[in-house]
Amino acid sequence: MSPHDTRPLFAFDNTYARDLEGMSVPWQPARSPAPRWLQFNRALAADLGLDGDALASDAGLACLAGNAIPDGAQPVAQAYAGHQFGGFSPQLGDGRALLLGEVIDRHGRRRDIAFKGSGRTPFSRGGDGKAAVGPVLREYLMGEAMHALGIPTTRALAAVATGETIFRDQPLHGAILTRVAASHLRVGTFQFFAARGDHERVRRLADYAIARHDPELRAQDGRHLALLRAVCERQARLVAQWMGVGFIHGVMNTDNMTISGETIDYGPCAFLEAYDPATVFSSIDHHGRYAFGNQPGIAQWNLARLAETLLPLIDTDEDTAVARATEVLDAFGPAFDREWLRIHRRKIGLQGSTGTAGNDEADRALLNDYLALLHRHHVDFTLGFRRLSDALRSPAVNPLAPLFGAGGAELAGWLARWRQRLQDQGTPPADVADAMDAANPLYIPRNHLVENALDAATGSMDLRPFERLLAVVTRPYDERPEDALCALPGSAEQTEGYRTFCGT
Repeated sequence: MSPHDTRPLFAFDNTYARDLEGMSVPWQPARSPAPRWLQFNRALAADLGLDGDALASDAGLACLAGNAIPDGAQPVAQAYAGHQFGGFSPQLGDGRALLLGEVIDRHGRRRDIAFKGSGRTPFSRGGDGKAAVGPVLREYLMGEAMHALGIPTTRALAAVATGETIFRDQPLHGAILTRVAASHLRVGTFQFFAARGDHERVRRLADYAIARHDPELRAQDGRHLALLRAVCERQARLVAQWMGVGFIHGVMNTDNMTISGETIDYGPCAFLEAYDPATVFSSIDHHGRYAFGNQPGIAQWNLARLAETLLPLIDTDEDTAVARATEVLDAFGPAFDREWLRIHRRKIGLQGSTGTAGNDEADRALLNDYLALLHRHHVDFTLGFRRLSDALRSPAVNPLAPLFGAGGAELAGWLARWRQRLQDQGTPPADVADAMDAANPLYIPRNHLVENALDAATGSMDLRPFERLLAVVTRPYDERPEDALCALPGSAEQTEGYRTFCGT
């Protein structure tokens, strides 16, 4: 960027700060004493319609480190509440984050630009509002991996080291993440105002959410019930997609569930290796509330909390409002089941859409039996599905045998049923195998690889392992011999007792 170039870095249009007065607090980020780039997402910058060269300049670094407020920005800390592990906290809010502003991307979509780790705010609750390099890079990596997997997610535009030492259980390098989201509206945003009996602000917030995410509902009678239905449908699709790749969010509090249907807040998240629905990696989930297999039920529970905030808008008669909201919530389970079946059918090469009861039940039974085999024999979830296509390409051998060990006989019985089902649908095996490879990733952010990369970045600021892993997981489907080790699960020593931690 030329020193004489006065073009703004962002073309902000800040509807949240402008239209929702009293729902946030104007605030400024803390300064970074010696900022330096960790990562800059040039592809995302282009998608947002931003000048990547300008953002990658010293002026861009100053803005993304909090040292210069870009023209047009209106930084605010957003207010929200939330149920955390089932207990309600009436005031949470952006304790270390700021919404910098909103831009319209190349596709005409409104996108939030926000900081994470930019210092204390009125919602910090005694914390320092800062973030360390490790959690910032974890969120960057996970968001990009999920995007490459086709799963709705917030993404990172940049990660910047602040040059400041922050203190947790040890001194750490400080960092700021610049996060991009369809919006930062959460279930907890609605809860904040509902808990205070401020139904007018709940109405304004709901109408803002409709205008931003479901504009086709604006003129519809019963638009607030329709908003609840739309959010439920988005979340059913999202969680089914998580289940299809073995992703565990780890902290599905209501303040971490978006109205947009994007995955947000990659704290103690991780991917399954040996398949077990009871898997928990989060160090703070002591009772398994957010275990892998519990995620659909927790999503529905969170949506019920959203419904509670909308009841006065759904109908003036409380009993009628409850009945209508309950009908929408009851549809979540069937919607999730349909999406789960659609995703998992693709994973094992089956064609057809849901709706034919006999076929649905038979295919669901086939899938559940395979998952039970994976569980019984401690088979890696990702490889257990990815290597199924090899069984079509090499029917004379059993390329899955090394994964199943002593479970070979059980596996053979299931494979016979599966091959018969594929034969009945009449698609050439080679075509089925190629379609399966397009539905089953080979490369995910393996937990031991993530930790190795973050350890190198945190300890010696060596970003090479991180950048190598980022390059692998953002091309998850195409097998590459040079990346063979990245497809393998961790050793018993690496996986035993593995725990992830909140980034606070």
